[in-house]
Amino acid sequence: MTHAFGNAPTGMMQPPEVRLPDHDHFARRARRLRELADRVAPLGDFLRFMAQLAQAQQVALERAAPAWQPEPQAFALALAHGMPPLNVQALRETIDLAAELDALLGALELHVGEAQRPLLDALRRRPPEEIERLADDVLAGAAGDERTRGLMPLVAAALQVVWLRLARTLPEAPARPAGEARTLCPSCGSPPLASVIEADPRYNGVRYLQCGLCATQWYLERSICSVCEQSGRLDYFSLTQESDEAAPLPAQAEACGDCDSYLKVFVRELDAGAEPLADDLASLALDLLLGEEGRYRRSGANPLLIVE
Repeated sequence: MTHAFGNAPTGMMQPPEVRLPDHDHFARRARRLRELADRVAPLGDFLRFMAQLAQAQQVALERAAPAWQPEPQAFALALAHGMPPLNVQALRETIDLAAELDALLGALELHVGEAQRPLLDALRRRPPEEIERLADDVLAGAAGDERTRGLMPLVAAALQVVWLRLARTLPEAPARPAGEARTLCPSCGSPPLASVIEADPRYNGVRYLQCGLCATQWYLERSICSVCEQSGRLDYFSLTQESDEAAPLPAQAEACGDCDSYLKVFVRELDAGAEPLADDLASLALDLLLGEEGRYRRSGANPLLIVE
């Protein structure tokens, strides 16, 4: 049996075109980051801290009581007209980011070591207007001020909690975006972080783009550039394994010769546990490889990865 995506799954279900994040999304990301910290020794300390941050995000998601909760029909009009119901700019003013950040830091400080505590303290001392400026830089994909750049991933993590929570409140998944918007998140309008190719028999071989902000996933045909949507000049780069016994590496870079950009692809046939954001952080060596090429620019928008 074939389905509309051009693959042949063994199950009878038609794969969804858009998938909203699960309630335990951050907890699963934390587990993956801890696993990757043991496998990618040069980045071990960094990935373990990111695992602590993801676990704190899960706690904040479950326990924080946001001041603003959307009404049940708040997003009905946007959903009916195929517009991103969680548009970032439209909802910025409704979010108490300082309170959301405080909840995240409270969950995080229970687990971090002494080396990270000054970072948390520095962020707590920042006035709300400066927190908003940091959030603006995160959402714009800007590197921000060098003096406060180290604080931006924590602000980004709080924003992820906010928008993932909002995605969980949607009464239904948005429609797959069409036209010029089809490479942008159908929930919040953000660009994709990376893509994942499924190995699950229900969705075997189907590619989903994943949003770096709200973690919504949406279908895009394989072998199409997620920036310019051309397919004639695609190359694939990957990291070589250190030994024949090493576990298969799920990270590839789909590089487009038409727009000179690349987006990472994580193949779950190579590693069923691949999680786009976690594996993106663990495969920074692939970004360095592409950087040495000097031709391709990264298009994946990972809010936790601040690139100059």
